[in-house]
Formats: sequence, C-alpha cells, structure tokens
Amino acid sequence: MILGERIKRIRTFRGLTQRELGLKLGYEERNADVRVAQYESGYRVPKKDTLMEIARILNVNYINFLTEAPGCAEDIMQTFFWLDEDNRNTFHLFQLVRNPGKCNASDDKSVHYNDSDEWPAHAPVGMWIDYGLVNEFLREWCLRKEQLKSGEISEDEYFEWKINWPASSSSVDEKGNDMKNNSYQWTFERR
Repeated sequence: MILGERIKRIRTFRGLTQRELGLKLGYEERNADVRVAQYESGYRVPKKDTLMEIARILNVNYINFLTEAPGCAEDIMQTFFWLDEDNRNTFHLFQLVRNPGKCNASDDKSVHYNDSDEWPAHAPVGMWIDYGLVNEFLREWCLRKEQLKSGEISEDEYFEWKINWPASSSSVDEKGNDMKNNSYQWTFERR
C-alpha cells in the first residue's frame, strides 16, 4: 500500500474527513480537503514534518509513513502489515514445533505439515528468517492473527494494534503465549 493509501486508510478508520484532517494540519478552510486529497492520491508527497504531524493527529506510530532505517526489523514488519491490509489472505502464520531429533546432517530441507482444508492445493513454501528481533515480532503477529480468527479481538482492534505497533507490542513466548507486557519502547518524537 502506497503512502497516500495508508494515510487515507487510517484517516477513514479514525472517522475524519479530508477537510477535518486538513484543518487540523493548519491548512486554510478553502483548500484543506484539496491538500489532503493530493496527499492521498499521490499527486503531492507530504514533507517529513507534515507526515509526523499527520501521525500525531491520527494517533498512530509515524513508522506507518516514514522509514528511517530501510530493512530494519520494524520496516520489515510494516511492509508485512500493509501487505496484509491489501489482502488479508496473503499471510498465513503458524508457530513451528521443535522436533527433538537433529536433521542438520541431512540434505532434506523440507518441513512436514498436517494437511487440512486451510492449506492450499499445492504444498506452500515456507520461509525462516534468521533475525531474532523479526522472529519475536512475527511470533506476536501470529498470535494477533489467531486472536482475530478466533474472535478474541475484532477487525478494528487488530488494525489498531498494527497501526500503533510496536508501541502496542507485547512479548510472546516460543509457545505463542502473550506475556501482556510492552516489550518494545516507542515514543513519539517531534522533529
């Protein structure tokens, strides 16, 4: 999802019109909605300070709009989250269960799974990321998707978690249990 689409998705989720957001940004009443429409359509790209202000007004983590360290763990997760927004059926997360037997000596790179109606007709390709922080983040995302699927959290709560992540994050142990603590410190910095 491109920047303008993200702004629009969050703005509408917050129940604001383009005019209301534009006025809160300090634009004149006669063109407040036009300026926001230009941002959302991609005709204009807001400057960094404007993006920070949009994030503040919409009460979301600014990393939804700005990437300060491309390829960092947070950037990877934001990419995944917005792909998930584009198509909720894109990512199917599951917790792997450790096999006590060692298989490193084998050339077999396959992982076995129990077939069910939820799996595609052809065997899916898995991916393991050897990046500890990303794995921690993926573990929590897996839990949130399971909570959404089971009805424990609503679509709105799931989206709220994503747009405020990692401030809304809590650690999840290797068994998928939510520790219900904020494991990641995030503060809004005005630059």
